[in-house]
Amino acid sequence: MREFQRTDRLGAELQRELAAVLRDEVKDPRLGLITVQEVRVTRDMSHAKVFFTCMGGDPGSTQEFLNKKLAGFLRRELSHRIRARGMPQLHFVYDESIERGQHLSELIDKATGANSE
Repeated sequence: MREFQRTDRLGAELQRELAAVLRDEVKDPRLGLITVQEVRVTRDMSHAKVFFTCMGGDPGSTQEFLNKKLAGFLRRELSHRIRARGMPQLHFVYDESIERGQHLSELIDKATGANSE
């Protein structure tokens, strides 16, 4: 069995190229600082879930803007950069794991009294 599946390789390549396109091609102030955390591609490679974080701005409105306004443009740009039979449809999802981790860390600090004076 192969060490990496084809979907994993495509997801990693999509992540790299998507980050480059967002950095170099998209000059929209509504996005703020956006980071592509992970791309998960379905087994049939027809859909890709793009997990992102953003600094500044509302995550909900950023997610809506990416899904409704930019997804088609980004898919077309990726199809020019990546050699694949078909380019999956992009679905953007805000990744809350960093905020959750920070919140849990604060709760642990509070419980252990690390910040008490």
